[in-house]
Amino acid sequence: MKISQEDAILIKNVYLSKQYSARRLLSELPNKGWKLGSLDSLLKRIRKTGTIVQQPGGSKLRSVCSSGGPCAQSEGQAKRASISL
Repeated sequence: MKISQEDAILIKNVYLSKQYSARRLLSELPNKGWKLGSLDSLLKRIRKTGTIVQQPGGSKLRSVCSSGGPCAQSEGQAKRASISL
């Protein structure tokens, strides 16, 4: 179950004031229906950034080829192959 904004604020306040772990939060509030992994990732974000909102571009995977990466090598091989034909 996804953690709502209000629940995330509650989790942040309890974590910062009482230093509860994800397992302790699950045992203290069992009726919320949270998953351990969801709480772990939220607490990790709170420890890292100090906020509950996701940073822009934080979860996007980058698929851009760099100059020395495997994409540049395959492009060079493709150019050589088309020239030799």
